[in-house]
Amino acid sequence: MRDLRNIGWVLLALATCAPAQILNAARGPSVSALPTPIEAIHRGEPGEVELRFRVTPGYHVNSNTPKSEFLIPTTLKLDAPTDIVIGKITYPAGRDMAFPFSPDEKLSVYTGDFALAVVVRPLHTVLPAKYMIRGRLRYQACDNAQCYPPKQLPVQFEVKVEKGKATGTAKRNPAQSPHAHR
Repeated sequence: MRDLRNIGWVLLALATCAPAQILNAARGPSVSALPTPIEAIHRGEPGEVELRFRVTPGYHVNSNTPKSEFLIPTTLKLDAPTDIVIGKITYPAGRDMAFPFSPDEKLSVYTGDFALAVVVRPLHTVLPAKYMIRGRLRYQACDNAQCYPPKQLPVQFEVKVEKGKATGTAKRNPAQSPHAHR
């Protein structure tokens, strides 16, 4: 009878812990994109857009410059519409952290929230309008015990291309003589 009570307590403990474990496993390691406000950029001029991301609590992702060639870096690839050029993508410095699986080696990682800066330059010929830029963030998430297969997060943001600033130095045709020349 005593053994049955112990089994009952074990089953009760498993039943109360299992939903939390299932919920955490369903969430799993991931990175999510936070909302990006529409950035106004003058055509013919570079502008910077900040993309913000959040790593699931309890996990980390390798930085863009991991300390080992065997680690998968976090990278952003973007596809822009015609006449819009994607320039430099600036990644934040990673945070050096040691983990139980390798306590003597520090890894360069992102945890919590992190932001990337993307230079966007519409050509001077692009029509003023809103343009959607799409791409993907590739990352590999890990916890304190293991790393998970790499994932790709779809990314998109909008830029509003405006007419260039008037500089007052616009070129005009030179004055023409009213006389006909032969």
